[in-house]
Amino acid sequence: MKVVIIGGVAGGASCATRLRRLDESAEIVILERGDNVSYANCGLPYYVGGRIEREESLTVASPGFLRARFNIDVRVRSEAVGIDTARKTVHVRERDGREYDEPYDKLLLAPGAAAKTFGWSGEGVFVLRDVADATGMAAYIREKGVKSALVAGGGFIGIETTENLAERGIAVTLAEFAPQVMPPLDPEMALLVRDELEKGGVKVMTGVGVGSVLSSADGVKVKFTDGGEGTFGMVVLALGVTPETALAKDAGIELTSLGGIKVDGTRRTSVPDIFAAGDATGVIGADGGEALVPLAGPANRQGRSAADNMTGARAENGGRVLGASVVRVFGLTAASVGRNEKQLKKAGEEYKKIYVLPFSHATYYPGAKQMTLKLLFAADGRVLGAQGVGAEGVEKQIDVVSQTMHFAGTVRDLAEAEMCYAPPYNSAKSPVNMMGFVASNVLDGLMTPVSPEEVGEDDLVLDVRTPQEFAAGHIEGSVNIPLDELRARLDEVPNSTRIVVTCAVGLRGYIAARILAGHGIKAENLTGGYRMYALAKRAGIVTNER
Repeated sequence: MKVVIIGGVAGGASCATRLRRLDESAEIVILERGDNVSYANCGLPYYVGGRIEREESLTVASPGFLRARFNIDVRVRSEAVGIDTARKTVHVRERDGREYDEPYDKLLLAPGAAAKTFGWSGEGVFVLRDVADATGMAAYIREKGVKSALVAGGGFIGIETTENLAERGIAVTLAEFAPQVMPPLDPEMALLVRDELEKGGVKVMTGVGVGSVLSSADGVKVKFTDGGEGTFGMVVLALGVTPETALAKDAGIELTSLGGIKVDGTRRTSVPDIFAAGDATGVIGADGGEALVPLAGPANRQGRSAADNMTGARAENGGRVLGASVVRVFGLTAASVGRNEKQLKKAGEEYKKIYVLPFSHATYYPGAKQMTLKLLFAADGRVLGAQGVGAEGVEKQIDVVSQTMHFAGTVRDLAEAEMCYAPPYNSAKSPVNMMGFVASNVLDGLMTPVSPEEVGEDDLVLDVRTPQEFAAGHIEGSVNIPLDELRARLDEVPNSTRIVVTCAVGLRGYIAARILAGHGIKAENLTGGYRMYALAKRAGIVTNER
C-alpha cells in the first residue's frame, strides 16, 4: 500500500508514524510545502518571547528523524497543487519549480488552516502560523530594536503573542473587535483575563478592530475602526484562521456548510480512498452540530484514527470535539470546555449556571490560590460547559469536566469524581467536587441560584458577611445580618418579598438560605456571591439599578 500525506504537521505526522507502526511494508510519502514537518506550532509564541531559546526545540520530529526511524519519505518545500481522483495521483510543485505526479493508493489531506490577513502585509506585519513566521518575527525584533507592537485579535494566539512580546519589554497594544477578549469565555470571566493583561502593562482595546495597515519608514501605521490611529514598531495579525480546502474543493471532495472538509466517523471523505484530518476538516461541535475547531489535540487523534482505518481497522473519530482549551496570561491560567452562555442563548437552549471560587489546594498548606469556576448544565444534570480562571490548578479542573462531558456524564458525576488528594495538591473536597456539589444541590431543590444579572430592584438582598466585609463593598440597598447572628435575628427578615442571600463567594449564602428554609422563610442564593456580582457589573452584565 502506498499512502501519500498532504501536510506534515499535527494530523499528517501523526498519521504517518501510526501507519508505520501498523504496517512495516507500506510506502509512506509526506508532502509539505513548508521547510519543517512535525513542528510545535502551539509553541511559536514562546519562541518569540525567548522562553523557548532554540529553534530546534520547536521541531518534534525532523525529516531526517522520520526517515531514519520510521522509513517515511518526507519531502519538504513540495506543495500539492492538484489531485486527480480518477488516476489517483497528486500533482506536486517543488519550490525550485520542478513538477511531477505522485501516485497513491490512499491519500490523507491534512493541509491545516491559514491565518486570516484580509490582504494586509508589508514590512513589520506578521502572522504566527509556522516556524518561519516565528523565526522571522524574532529576528525582526532583534534587528529593528522593536519597542512597540500592536496585536490584532484577542483569541489564543493573540493573547499568547501579547504576553510574550510584553515579557520581552515591548509596549504592546491588544485590539479586539469583539466586546471582550477570549471569545470562548463569557464576559465576566474574560474580564479577569483583561485585568491580568492590563496588570502586565498591556493596553487593551475591545470593541475596536483594525481598519487598515500600512508599512512606512516610521513604522507600521494602523487605522482603527473607531477612527483612531497609531504607529507601531510591528503588527501581529491574530485574526483567526480559515481551513485550507481549495485543494479538496477542486478535487470534488464534499465540504461542510462551514467550509471544512467533510468526513465520516472513520475520517473518510466523499471520495474513495481519500481521508482527512486536522484543522481543515469539519467536526461535530459540543452542541452536536457542524463546527470548525482548529486545535492540536484533536488533529493528532484524527491523524491516528485515519491511519487505523487505512489499514482496515475501524477506528471511530467522528465524535464531538468539545473544544477543551487553555491559555496562560502572565500569572493567570484561563481554560474552558464545551459551550458558553453566549452560545447557549443563541441556540435558545435552557440551562442553569453556578459559580464556585475554591482554592487550588488545602488552604492550611501554604501557597493555596483561589480560582473562579463557572459551570453550565441542563435541567437533567448534563454538563454543557465550564470555564475557569485562576493562578493555579484551573486546567486540571476543566480537564476533569471535559472527560465527564466526553462520557456523557452529569453534575452528579462531578460530585462523585475521585481525585488525588494531599495538602500540597488538592483539597479533600476538590474544586471539581465543589462544582458537582453545588449543581446537585440546585437539581435537588436545596438551593435556588440567582445569577448576578437576575437580582431585581425590588428584591431584599440579605448580606450575611461580617460588618467589616460589608463596609468594604456591597450591593446597593442590601441589609447586613452576619451569618452567625442570623438565627437570633430572624424577626428582622421579612417574608413578604423575594429574598436574595449573598456573601463573598456563595458558601455562607447557601448556609444562610438553608437556615431560613428551616424556619419557613424562602430565600435564594446569589451564586458566586458579591465577588461575582461586582465582576459581572464591571463586565456590563448587571444592568439593573438598585
